[in-house]
Amino acid sequence: MNDYALITGATAGFGEACAKIFAKNQWNLIITGRRDERLQSLKNSLSEEHGIHVITLCFDVRNQEEVSVSLDSLPPEVKNKIGLLINNAGLAVGKGPIDKGITDDWERMIDTNVKGLLYVSKAVIPMLKENGKGHIINIGSIAGKEVYPGGNVYCASKHAVDALSKAMRIDLVEYGIKVTNIAPGAAETEFSIVRFKGDTSAADSVYKGYDPLIAIDIAETAYFAATRPAHVNLNDIVIMPTAQASATVLHKN
Repeated sequence: MNDYALITGATAGFGEACAKIFAKNQWNLIITGRRDERLQSLKNSLSEEHGIHVITLCFDVRNQEEVSVSLDSLPPEVKNKIGLLINNAGLAVGKGPIDKGITDDWERMIDTNVKGLLYVSKAVIPMLKENGKGHIINIGSIAGKEVYPGGNVYCASKHAVDALSKAMRIDLVEYGIKVTNIAPGAAETEFSIVRFKGDTSAADSVYKGYDPLIAIDIAETAYFAATRPAHVNLNDIVIMPTAQASATVLHKN
């Protein structure tokens, strides 16, 4: 039986694209998210098309009890074959000066991007240790490398992901567990629609005048990182569209 890749936030964007590329290459999957209908639809399409085993777990990464109960429910023969965790679940909500920030937005970002990643990792790492190998890929952001106007708390949460990736690598090196941080720049997914709370015109304006990254770009990068030889780990990958030179410098036509 092939190894399993466990992917959080698999109902859209980077997570869904990762599920598709790993399935295409015959990895079994554990896909998680909050939208069960999307999980089931993705499970059906991938298992039928590629003949792989797909397990769905519907939970909110912000709820530690849900995370623990869901992951603990996996049968031993699956836990023993988890070779990869992709911590993808994350979001940005709102944009503006910090003194005008909405506390609920801050809590959603911190609870999802930081605490959610910690809850899932805490539950999965013992399985990887038991298996004597494994790989964790954390989906960070250019916002974890540079702070930009209006990004304050989102940038802080992604700086935390960057730091946690480094810390995990130090804590897990003796167990042969790889840790990779992938930091995308501007990418057109549901990201901006969520950030601007459903305002599609505001979301669309973010990507006008240049070609942004798309979900498959990040999925291919994650797959490349996950398939290096056993003695090779890609610690940190910053990937941006050609038109983007930094978090704030974009060449638009």
